Amino acid sequence: MPYRRKPMPVVALQLPSDKRYQHNLDALLAHIDANADKQIIVAPEVYLTAYDYEHLSTAAKFSAMALKVLKQKIDDQILVLTLILEEDDTFVNQAVVIHKHKIVYRQEKAKLFKLGDEDLYLRAGKKKKIKPFEIEGVKYAIVICFELRFKELWKQIEGADVIFVPARWGLPRKRHLEVLSQALAIMNQTYVIVANSSDSDMASSSAIISPNGDVIMDDTKEAIEGVIDFREIKKIRRYIVMD
Repeated sequence: MPYRRKPMPVVALQLPSDKRYQHNLDALLAHIDANADKQIIVAPEVYLTAYDYEHLSTAAKFSAMALKVLKQKIDDQILVLTLILEEDDTFVNQAVVIHKHKIVYRQEKAKLFKLGDEDLYLRAGKKKKIKPFEIEGVKYAIVICFELRFKELWKQIEGADVIFVPARWGLPRKRHLEVLSQALAIMNQTYVIVANSSDSDMASSSAIISPNGDVIMDDTKEAIEGVIDFREIKKIRRYIVMD
C-alpha cells in the first residue's frame, strides 16, 4: 500500500499539436526540463503527430524515433503519452509509460472513436488489457480519451491509485470530459490526471482531480500542476466504504 508515501508532484500538459512533428517533440522535451521537479508528466493523446491520417506511416516512423529519444531522457520521472505506432502492418494508438529509461507499460486504445474515423485507420486494442499496473508500489491505470465513456472500463480499473486520461477530446463535448473525469475520480476514489489537447477545436479541460472530486484546471495554461497525496486516497476509502 502506498499510503505512507510522500506527496507526489505531477503535471498534466495541455498543448496544441503543430503540423511539424519535430516542433512538438522539442516542445515536449522543453516541458520535461521545465518540470524536472515533477515525478509524473502526462501528455495529451497522440500529441507528437495528432491524427495525421494522410501520413500515418510517416507519423509512426517519427513516433518510433521520438520514443528512443524520450527513453534516453526520462530517468526517475514517469512520462505517460500515446503515440501512433505501426505493428504487424497495421497502425495503433498506443499508450506508453516510460520510467528509468525503459518502457514499463504499454496499452493500445481499445475503444476507437468512430466519429473521428479512428476505426477506419487504426487497429483496436483488446479491452481486457485495460487494467491497473504497478510502479514502485503505486497502482496506476490508463483510459485513452473516448474510453472514458465506458462504465465497464471503470470497473476494470478499480483499485488504481492514479488514473491517467491522455485525450484529444473535442470542444463541442467539453462538458462531457469534465463531468466524466470528475465522476471517475469520485466513483473509483482515485486521483485522475487528464491531459487534453489545446488545439482550437479541442476542449482543453486538462485537470488533476482528487478522490474527493476537487479539481485543479486552467484552460489558459500549458501545464496544470498538482500533487498526489496518498493520505487523501486512504482517507476517502476508509470514510466511504464501497464494498
